[in-house]
Amino acid sequence: MNSTSKPHNTSARSGPLHDVIVVDLTRALAGPHAAMMLGDLGADVIKVESPHGGDDTRGWGPPFVKPPLEPPNTQRESTYFLSTNRNKKSITLDLKSDSGRATLEDLVCRADVLMENFRTGVLDRLGFSTERLAELNPRLIVLSISGFGHDGPEGGRAGYDQIAQGEAGLMSLTGSSPDDVQRVGVPIADLLAGMYGAFGVVAALKEREQTGRGRVVRTSLLASVVGVHAFQGTKWTVAGEEGTAQGNHHPSIAPYGLFRTGDGAVQISVGSESLWRRFCEGFELDPDAPGMATNAERVENHFQVVELIERTFKPYSRDELLTELDRIGIPAGRVRTISEVYEWEQTRSQGLLVDVDHSTLGNITLPGPPLRFFDPDGTEVTETRHTAPPVLGEDTDEVMSWLQGFTR
Repeated sequence: MNSTSKPHNTSARSGPLHDVIVVDLTRALAGPHAAMMLGDLGADVIKVESPHGGDDTRGWGPPFVKPPLEPPNTQRESTYFLSTNRNKKSITLDLKSDSGRATLEDLVCRADVLMENFRTGVLDRLGFSTERLAELNPRLIVLSISGFGHDGPEGGRAGYDQIAQGEAGLMSLTGSSPDDVQRVGVPIADLLAGMYGAFGVVAALKEREQTGRGRVVRTSLLASVVGVHAFQGTKWTVAGEEGTAQGNHHPSIAPYGLFRTGDGAVQISVGSESLWRRFCEGFELDPDAPGMATNAERVENHFQVVELIERTFKPYSRDELLTELDRIGIPAGRVRTISEVYEWEQTRSQGLLVDVDHSTLGNITLPGPPLRFFDPDGTEVTETRHTAPPVLGEDTDEVMSWLQGFTR
């Protein structure tokens, strides 16, 4: 999309966004995740980091890892940083210096996308307001991610994932009961903001094909969580009913959740009346028993439904029960640990593990991108070569050399 050549002739990047150059000024998780998504799709992502320690997540741990058989003082790498910075190049710039700002201007002139998640106003004070960015490159797409929005009565407020999970209502819906609210076990507000941000950038790039001009895309941690309230949102806005934490059972479908067995637990999803009748037939239950005949009745009588099903499941081991549920066609599954997920052959078959060569750690395995592409004949397109997250400033010389080949 950018008429200039790619900055890294040796990277051999391909994919749907192979002609896009991204300048990534973000740090922590939301912005880096958005940039990584574009990198997964083939974009050339140049991660700009402070020379004084780089991205915050380089220091987030433990765990940290270091090359095997190396001295104790060898540079350690944060697994947190490794999780969200594959398919990028790293350069260091001091944006408070004249030379650092001059280099960033050169990058902006040659980029298709710039991503930032500074506190509102910081980029302006550095001399890179949206107006200035548009002067430098009228075709530039700018993605700006904030905690609670760039305007409004609390615009510019600092945002971190767990705070946003609480403020955006997600924690009130998560946990065993309203008195035991919990955060989601991954930084879901950050991750969703990154996903929405990447989605907005791709839409703006498509729009630019018609207009020839750039666009500013904004999202926030608050917006990202409210954006996935789904039925819990309309439950309040339309019906005036407030959702609460209800543990491992669905508030509007029954039976749908986690049920104990003789030696563990399984999860089932009986999401239709036909499935309910099939379930009852398979376990010799009466589908029309009082309080059980319709989904609405079963939701109303939630505790009785759970008691009935757990009594039915008690004679079975978990594995026996999963086999039986599969036989009668009831959607079901186990609760896997993280290690079990990554050891599961189904996970690897979906491209969800990638092996990369890290410049200090050697060959490492990372969680892979969740998208796959196929030709109409069913042939998978596997041209994209994934690269390891960079060490701090690893590609500074290479990018600077590339910039020297241009004049404004």
